[in-house]
Amino acid sequence: MAFPIVFHPEYEISLQPRNRFPMSKYGYIRRALADRGLMPPGGFFAPVEAGAAVIGLAHDADYVERVNTITLRPDEARRIGLQQSPALARRVRLSSAGTLLAARLALEHGLACNAAGGSHHAARGAGAGYCVFNDVAIAVASLLAEGVIRRAAILDLDVHQGDGTARIFAEEPRAFTVSLHGERNFPARKARSDLDIGLPDGTEDAAYLSALAGAMERLEDAPADILFLNAGVDVVAEDRLGRLALSAEGLRAREAMALGWARARGTPVVGVLGGGYGPDPALIAARHAVLFEEAAKLTSLMS
Repeated sequence: MAFPIVFHPEYEISLQPRNRFPMSKYGYIRRALADRGLMPPGGFFAPVEAGAAVIGLAHDADYVERVNTITLRPDEARRIGLQQSPALARRVRLSSAGTLLAARLALEHGLACNAAGGSHHAARGAGAGYCVFNDVAIAVASLLAEGVIRRAAILDLDVHQGDGTARIFAEEPRAFTVSLHGERNFPARKARSDLDIGLPDGTEDAAYLSALAGAMERLEDAPADILFLNAGVDVVAEDRLGRLALSAEGLRAREAMALGWARARGTPVVGVLGGGYGPDPALIAARHAVLFEEAAKLTSLMS
């Protein structure tokens, strides 16, 4: 294995027919990574479900209890957009644990990816936008509570603002939140990250990569012990919900730039998937696989 990859077969569960969330992409991601020689059979780290105490470092205890006991109010479930079930509750506990495990592996190896995660709309007391528990916030809060790190940075490149993450860490100076997103996209009411860069509809490669370079310049002023990279692929022109216009080449350049920036500075980096939407889950998985391909290249160059 070129670098540690965290995965669990139960990242993929069955959803109601016609649900717009492409849950099947996680199985396709596994196959895409295997086809590229990045994740052979058994060549991944499997998480164990996160417990309520760990999840509660980033979420209100009563909200965690409602998720775990399948007793969310109808309005809460509607805001999330996923039908609550024991399988969903287990899945979000696994995904949260996966990002924390990837963070521990990144601290050891310099780079690791969770083949799920990036549920950045979930705030302390509620989920939203297909996000139940905020896996990156849980991982950051856990590492800070343990004293394993002193500061963390979160570079959220999903097309939608990382509003839940921003709200969770609004009063936490040890977590520096950056969101580079479509200004007119979901959510309608934005939160305040430490750095927000809202892009106009139709933004193409050159303008996007210039904005990313500016964001990373600001990160220079906020040194951290670990960087979490939300590499949502909903920035590409063909994405059903994206409204930006990155090409396949632009997406690859983005991943290489963000990963390379962190590793050149010796900052351990954790990659999580974030969003990607459309009718073809295999195509979405191929876009997500670019993160892993660029991580493998970087690992090879630095070995």
